Amino acid sequence: MRRTHALALLACIPVCAAALSTAASANSGSSSARASRAMSVDLRHTGLGSILTTASGQTLYLFTRDHGAHNSCVSVSGCSAAWPALETSGTPAAGTGVKASLLSTIRLPGGARQVTYAGHPLYLYSAESAHGSTEYVGVRSFGGAWDAVNAAGGAVK
Repeated sequence: MRRTHALALLACIPVCAAALSTAASANSGSSSARASRAMSVDLRHTGLGSILTTASGQTLYLFTRDHGAHNSCVSVSGCSAAWPALETSGTPAAGTGVKASLLSTIRLPGGARQVTYAGHPLYLYSAESAHGSTEYVGVRSFGGAWDAVNAAGGAVK
């Protein structure tokens, strides 16, 4: 019986490897598709007032530990997994109510470009359950607070 299981396992290896390779290609393809377009920053009205979001409605955050146009999160273990940088491969686009003159980018370690607004690097929250959510605004973690951003570039707490 063991020999049958071992043979079945050996027969599965090429099939499983091909499936994993296909899945990895599909994931990297969708990832590069997201990275290959310019990111759009919009302004949406919420219970906290008008705040910056992605075009799909994800709240954008600033990190109070950042000083100047510098991403401090990348140097704190686990921070970038919870609070990923808003990345773009092109010039970020300003939606209605967003000042294009306040949009820019900075280069992250590894070469990716992070969108900034009024000099603040912008972040997403990986555990956000619903677009337009403001329940994580003002959360303190990784040595600072995570605030939403208004159209003038100020913190919304």
